Amino acid sequence: MIPARRARNCPGTRSPRAWQRGFTLIELLITVAILAMLAGGAMTFADVAVQRTQEQELRSALRQIREGIDAYKVAADANRVKKSADESGYPPDLDSLWRGVPDQSDPKREKKIYFMRRLPRDPLADPSLPAAATWGLRSYASEAADPQPGRDVFDVYSLSPRVSLGGRPYREW
Repeated sequence: MIPARRARNCPGTRSPRAWQRGFTLIELLITVAILAMLAGGAMTFADVAVQRTQEQELRSALRQIREGIDAYKVAADANRVKKSADESGYPPDLDSLWRGVPDQSDPKREKKIYFMRRLPRDPLADPSLPAAATWGLRSYASEAADPQPGRDVFDVYSLSPRVSLGGRPYREW
């Protein structure tokens, strides 16, 4: 008989501790599969976070532009902005909101009224376009269901064909 001590060291025999030193192929495959599922979930979460940030930027930009349009209309109704009898009083284009218009209440007509510091761009639009080209324009004369540009800018909307996280098209915001 071989002593117990020698039997452990003989080739072809394994002690119970030898099985605890490594992983089996199945354990490794299961671990890799779990990590892949977690990574996929993290990527989906990151995509949602990016879209949520873009939506917040879009809301803010729309609010800024609409407030500028409304301030222009108030100034036009107060005769501080030049308008003819056949005009609505809304700005002729988006650029006049940040470039400024002559103040009609200034006797020398040297001062300008500015309604925005800068024109925000649509965060969902092509970044190579100028800010004014990233927005869809609706004139005062067009229907809300079918916004069309015209002689003035009554409202703006996103040109993105995408849908928000809430399921509503960005175009309808």
